[in-house]
Amino acid sequence: MDVIERALTVPHDGVRGGACEGFLAAPARGGDTGVLVLAGSSGRIEDERCRLLAREGLTALSVRWFGGAGQPPGICEVPLETFVSATELLRSRGARRIGVLGTSKGAEAALHLSVLHPGTDAVVALSPTSLTWANVGPGRDGRAHPYRSSWTWRGEPLPFVPYDDSWTQTEPDGTPVAVLGWYERSRQTFADRVDAAAIPAERSTADLLFVAGGDDAMWPSLRSAQELAARRRTAGRPVRVVTHADAGHRPRFPGEGPAPVSDRFLYGGSPAADAELGAAAWPYVLDVLHGVREPDPV
Repeated sequence: MDVIERALTVPHDGVRGGACEGFLAAPARGGDTGVLVLAGSSGRIEDERCRLLAREGLTALSVRWFGGAGQPPGICEVPLETFVSATELLRSRGARRIGVLGTSKGAEAALHLSVLHPGTDAVVALSPTSLTWANVGPGRDGRAHPYRSSWTWRGEPLPFVPYDDSWTQTEPDGTPVAVLGWYERSRQTFADRVDAAAIPAERSTADLLFVAGGDDAMWPSLRSAQELAARRRTAGRPVRVVTHADAGHRPRFPGEGPAPVSDRFLYGGSPAADAELGAAAWPYVLDVLHGVREPDPV
């Protein structure tokens, strides 16, 4: 399928105003479904993933939502209105159905958006969290401490779980680190904050798909996906979960190469298992984004 693409700037009217650097890829013949693609804590613009989705008939937009001009340098009190403005741009280009595909911290944002903004029709959450976490990096004031929420809505920070800084890595200094234990320790230490910080996926009216690997070394995404799905089912809302016991934090879709090796973090999984998870999830990703409904798996 022929694809047209362009770099653009997405203005938004969030609490502090500003604009986002972005990339849009769309089928040349047009389409009525738009997808906002959100990276995780890398902060990158997912241009290749947008192209992949555009070849499947979807208009895909990815934006830089922190670290750009006029934005927080870290994931600290990022206005969720940033993403509302991006979805409105997709609607202005003819999208009647809006999906959000987010990875890791991008999945955290996508789930909140589907709860708080009724214009979200579908969410694909890759390696999700069931909780709102504290900031990753500094806010606009340049400070990373004391801990603050990753997100705000209408100027108010969302409840969050802080990090327990008494946690120490087990890997040798100067080698990549698995921080899964840090998240698990922090959840235990701040157990009194967990209920308030829980992402209320049961309140979302969007179609939800969770994709998680059982060998995720970044945070407990499989546990989170199962928690989110359980709350959806208890509330009588549809949900689908796709998992792979040996996959890590970065599932890869057909047509995507292996994720780059990091010198900072261990993500778990393997290139083969991550690709297998992405391949298993891919048909459901397209179905939920296009609005094709199937019975929930037992």
